Amino acid sequence: MATPRVLVTQAAEATIDLLRDENGPLMFHQSGGCCDGSSPMCFAKGEFRIGGNDVWLGQIHGCDFFMSTSQFEYWQHTQLTVDVTKGRGASFSLEIPLGVRFLIRSRLFTEEESKDMAPVRQGEEYLESQA
Repeated sequence: MATPRVLVTQAAEATIDLLRDENGPLMFHQSGGCCDGSSPMCFAKGEFRIGGNDVWLGQIHGCDFFMSTSQFEYWQHTQLTVDVTKGRGASFSLEIPLGVRFLIRSRLFTEEESKDMAPVRQGEEYLESQA
């Protein structure tokens, strides 16, 4: 089995379930530093426009997860874990009214994990696969 590039904690899964019940299908985009630093932002699926400058890293709890190509260049050797913590972030992410915010915990892939990485898709390739 390929090494996943993005994971999710049980606490974040519970928050995703609450948001999905209220908003329907969801998606994530890793913020590149605007508003709330570098945070995973949750949107109703299709509400954030994905383009050729985005990379699809996989899914967490049934939600597609993206980041910009330039940010992926820096983080490509890092496994990301989406978690949640109390506190209000300064973003437009859907969890903000719940009094929590998503955050990223990260670690470098081991040499062994790096040999069998889950594939990524450029934004345009992802969009074509969804059409």
